Amino acid sequence: MPADPTALPAEWATGARQARGRRASLPAALAGAGRVPRAGTGRGHRVRAALSAIADRIIVTAPRIPVRDLATLRAQFPGLTPEDLADKLVAGACAGTAAVGAGVGAAAMLPVPPAMPAELTAEVTGVASVEIKLIAELHEVYGLRPVGNRWQRAMAYVASWTQERGIDIAKPASLNVALGGEMKRELRQQIMKRTLRNLPNLAPFLIGAAVGAFMNRRDTRKLAEKIRRDLRAKQVPWDALPGPTD
Repeated sequence: MPADPTALPAEWATGARQARGRRASLPAALAGAGRVPRAGTGRGHRVRAALSAIADRIIVTAPRIPVRDLATLRAQFPGLTPEDLADKLVAGACAGTAAVGAGVGAAAMLPVPPAMPAELTAEVTGVASVEIKLIAELHEVYGLRPVGNRWQRAMAYVASWTQERGIDIAKPASLNVALGGEMKRELRQQIMKRTLRNLPNLAPFLIGAAVGAFMNRRDTRKLAEKIRRDLRAKQVPWDALPGPTD
C-alpha cells in the first residue's frame, strides 16, 4: 500500500517532538493544553491576552485582504469550470501558506532567533490571511458571496475560517452575530489550535522550515476540502447569478 502523502516523515516528526521540549519561551499552557486556560490564573490571563491580540490582528487585517470577484477570476483563468478554478485557487493558497511556514521555520535557525511568540503570531496571522482570501474567493467561484459591505463580508469569512465551514448565505441573520462573544471565543480556540500545530515549525536546523511548509500546505488543503464540500451543496450556477459574470 502506498504511503500516506499527508503523513509527516519520521525524521521531521522527531525534530518536531524535540522542538516542543526545547522551546519553552511561550507559556506552557499553549504547548500542553488544547483549550484556552481560564482567566482566573496568571498563566491563563497571559495566554488569553496573547490569543486575543492575535484574534484582533486577524479581525483588523481581514477587510484589507484583496479578494478577486468572480468576473476577475474568470478573466484571469479563462475557460475553466468552477471546480477547475477552485483547484487553481487551492493550489495557490497551499503554496502561499507553505511559504509562510518555511519562512518562519527558517527564522528559527537564526543565531539570535526572534522571540517564539512573535514567530508564532506572524505565522498564524500570515496563514489566516492566505486562507481567508481563499475562502472568500471560493465563495465567489461557487456563486455564494455573502451579503453586506466589504467589512461585513470580511467578518463572515473570518467566521468561516474559524468554524472551518462555508457560509450559509440563506441565513443572513447569522452573519450579524459573527463577531459576538461566542464567535470571538471560537476564534481564540482556532488560533490556539493553529499555534499548537505550528510549534514544530520552530525546530532547529532545516527541519523547522521543512515541517512548516509541509504542515501548512496539508492543513490548508484540508480546510479547503471542508469549505468546498459545504459550498458544493449550495452552489449557484454562474449563469444563474445576477449581473454579468464574464
